Amino acid sequence: MNAQVVEAEAPERKPVKGPSALSAYVRDYLARLRGGELGSAPAVVGLVVITAFFAIVHQGFLSAYNLEALVIQAAPIIVMAMGLVFVLLLGEIDLSAGTTGGLCSAIMAVLMLRHGAPWWLGVLAGLAVGLVIGFVMGWLRARAGIPSFVITLATFLAFQGATLILVGGQGSVILPGGSPIIALENSFLPLWLGWTLLAVFVLGYAAIKLADARGRRRTGLSATPVPVIVAKVVVVAVLGSAFTYEMGINRNLITNAFFSNKAQGEPWVVVLLVLLFVVWHFTLSRTRYGRRVYAVGGNEEASRRAGVAVSQIRISVFVICSGMAAVSGVVAASLLQSVQSNAGAGNTLLLAVGAAVIGGTSLFGGRGRMIDAVLGGLVVAVIINGMSDLIQGANSSGYEWVVTGAVLLLAAGFDAVVRRGRSG
Repeated sequence: MNAQVVEAEAPERKPVKGPSALSAYVRDYLARLRGGELGSAPAVVGLVVITAFFAIVHQGFLSAYNLEALVIQAAPIIVMAMGLVFVLLLGEIDLSAGTTGGLCSAIMAVLMLRHGAPWWLGVLAGLAVGLVIGFVMGWLRARAGIPSFVITLATFLAFQGATLILVGGQGSVILPGGSPIIALENSFLPLWLGWTLLAVFVLGYAAIKLADARGRRRTGLSATPVPVIVAKVVVVAVLGSAFTYEMGINRNLITNAFFSNKAQGEPWVVVLLVLLFVVWHFTLSRTRYGRRVYAVGGNEEASRRAGVAVSQIRISVFVICSGMAAVSGVVAASLLQSVQSNAGAGNTLLLAVGAAVIGGTSLFGGRGRMIDAVLGGLVVAVIINGMSDLIQGANSSGYEWVVTGAVLLLAAGFDAVVRRGRSG
């Protein structure tokens, strides 16, 4: 059963205080690493290494303009990967997440452009369709017993055709200019709001970590030492401040006496990413539902005998996954300012699955966190962006996919080796 569930059921032991608590924490962490519980450590190391590499070989890689491009390009992948984490935790797969997002965004665009619906109604309609799709697929898996691979392969093809029919031929539906949907990826927070949100996030993160440690000590359990918590908070604050400062630089490359619009501040999609991360991280780590998802993914039969409604959990993760795919489709439409007839097809799903796996979520179920989607999505975006700058020419995109595929294969192979070592 998942380590988080086991941890909650561990026998009480007296907390250690002072310097010995820090040394005990470090020893315990190193022991977990040696035991194969690496978490997101490989993704963090990989992200730092490849970012440093591209920063050295490409002088403008860490410029404000390129950082903005990285964030808005990674956003649809990260959102979809967040939903896929839930499905992967149960050892399932959703091959149709990409085309689900494409279909939902097509429904939204058609309602807005061809039927005059307000933007918010189009978004709600797309999200509703995504939730219904997830429920149907989850029901077929949980009640009819059809493998998720078969179900989602069929829906992948069907939704791709449905999107083509809705959009029409090989064309696209252009979103209306000035729409809040377009603003999501193409407009920016006021500078003061960006810094305010960062302060709220850092203070909230520190308060939660300190409250957790205090609660565990009160119940006699080992807790994260205060110096470690302080170090984590400082890292979050420094990275967040660096990003917010860099996004405060005017990135408009065409500024003169006749055109003085500024591109300053964080894209609004950053707020959406943070909100989604907080909600789903809280759901997985601090609710009964989250503990049951981990339990079912770790040992389905044991969970069933413990009274967990396994079928309901299985249906729910598909609902969440398809709902997040719909959100991803809206974000992608905002990025492109249109919905293409092939929306969600191609490599969309593979990049999202790759993001979750590269971030540390296991393909075999029972292991994964919401931070995996964020870190993995950033790794994928950095690779694609960096390779596009490094290699020019007609075959440049081919090299991008080769490198991304190799990284995904390495992450999946590493996951399999770690899992075999832990079971052995």
